[in-house]
Amino acid sequence: MPNKSSDESKQSKRKPGAPKGLSRRSVFNAASLAAIGGAAATGLSWQRVNAQTTKEAPKEVKNEPKKVEEIENFKYDLEKQTHWVGPGGSAKEATVEEFPVSQSIAGVSMRLDPGAIRELHWHALAAEWAYMLEGRCRATVITPEGQADIADFEVGDTWYFPRGHGHVLQCLGPGPCHFLLVFDNGHFSEFGTFSATDWIYNTPPDILARNLGLPAAAFAQFPKKELYIGPGKIPPQSLEAYRNTEIEPGQSNHKYRLDHTPPRTYPGGVEHLVSSKEFPIQTTLTAVKMTLQPGGLREMHWHPHADEWQYYIKGRSRVRVFGSHGRFKEEEFGPGQVAFIKQGYGHYVEQLGNEPTEILILFNSGEYQEISLTNWLGGNPVSILESNFGISRDLINQLPKKEIGIIGRKA
Repeated sequence: MPNKSSDESKQSKRKPGAPKGLSRRSVFNAASLAAIGGAAATGLSWQRVNAQTTKEAPKEVKNEPKKVEEIENFKYDLEKQTHWVGPGGSAKEATVEEFPVSQSIAGVSMRLDPGAIRELHWHALAAEWAYMLEGRCRATVITPEGQADIADFEVGDTWYFPRGHGHVLQCLGPGPCHFLLVFDNGHFSEFGTFSATDWIYNTPPDILARNLGLPAAAFAQFPKKELYIGPGKIPPQSLEAYRNTEIEPGQSNHKYRLDHTPPRTYPGGVEHLVSSKEFPIQTTLTAVKMTLQPGGLREMHWHPHADEWQYYIKGRSRVRVFGSHGRFKEEEFGPGQVAFIKQGYGHYVEQLGNEPTEILILFNSGEYQEISLTNWLGGNPVSILESNFGISRDLINQLPKKEIGIIGRKA
């Protein structure tokens, strides 16, 4: 409908034959009443007629920008926690309960005294990956196929136990051992595992007697609660025989010597990588041990299909995360601290200080994928970059054309 403008109202003077004394306002009001009557006859609403006859211009509607949440806190100080300390060792964890952003990966820093054991147990919700940080440890595992595997681990070695595989860990001495455990589920808690002592204590003695072949009274000598971590004797240095001499040795190797593999070498550091390609049983996680030399920069990149979980072994670094909508967050990290970077978020790692920085990095996929900014720019024609960035060909020709990995210190 045309709007009743001020120019139009000027033309509403008294017409021939109209009663004397009618003002322009009364003529306008009469026209409005006539319009209302017409609206009633045609079914138009009062609101619509009112909008047609009002002289007030419609208010401009502004499109308010949609609120975008800030990037979540992606830093957690794992080694400052005191979650579990007892006879035989200690354990500290980072789950979504303590570190909400880490939905897909949980971590545990565990220490065992010489001879101490992390008792017979299994994990229903997550596979377990580990890296030896200090000392020596022996692990024994049983598979669903009834195969057993036993191996010793030293600094730089890793293990992987698929979800549900029963296992036990023991420190070989002569000193304590320290290892980092990583699980492929951020909701997994180390303090809620399925333990042998807990199961036996909560089963009727007559059932145990029938199942395990001991007198029912004998189970009174078993622990009255979950052992979890307990003291023990240092085992023989040579591998002991299985109780069942007929058991089939495991056909899937649970051990990988990460630090002994040829590294990927870059101007500013090195990376040791293990995925399911190199370690077939490790199907749900990929691991990288990265060493940044002083002044090194892990170049700008993102991971299309996996979250990234970092544990700082030594040295310091700065991490800056980009999350679209102009959002970013930057944090500095040192030994014992954890970073979590969501799938697809752009980021870089900048080494700080005069000593090399060592980082363990886990991805929640058995396949490693990465896209670097340098590779991306190198994979486009010059004309595209001219249009996208509005810069000259001379500048474009100075850009790197392929992945650098870890950039060296500035000259």
